[in-house]
Amino acid sequence: MTQNIILKVKRFVDGDGLIAEDYTSKKEFEVRLYGIDAPEMNYCNKIKKDEKELHIPAALLIKLGYLSFNFLKDQVNLGDLCNLVQEKNNLVDKYGRLLGYLILNDGRILNEIMIKEGYAKPYNDVFCEMLPLYQEWSLQAKSTQKGLYSIVNKF
Repeated sequence: MTQNIILKVKRFVDGDGLIAEDYTSKKEFEVRLYGIDAPEMNYCNKIKKDEKELHIPAALLIKLGYLSFNFLKDQVNLGDLCNLVQEKNNLVDKYGRLLGYLILNDGRILNEIMIKEGYAKPYNDVFCEMLPLYQEWSLQAKSTQKGLYSIVNKF
């Protein structure tokens, strides 16, 4: 782990991303929660790909995306101050979004909550230090049918 930025939550994007403001510079940017992936909320190329690979209709995937989004919004409030902890070698993704673990003001880590409660799955395409644990926690959520796993067995 390396960089630690204090952020103020400004708006929510989806189940694995939000818009935040750097507490000191007041600059706004998008944050992608590191190591996790939530279903999409709009019909897009990724949803078409997921629909084919998972054999789940896009409409259901989008519904799951909204469930994930709403669960994330229940964990953190607009205006909350959080810490974004980043890994040294993975500061931004290919879209220029900041990558990191979002530590809430009560000390919980939003990325972990999303995985443990079954509202996101591990994002295996990019390695992060927590990925092995995320995979383990995701299997536990799946086996106990938590969150989205209460509706589908994969997403």
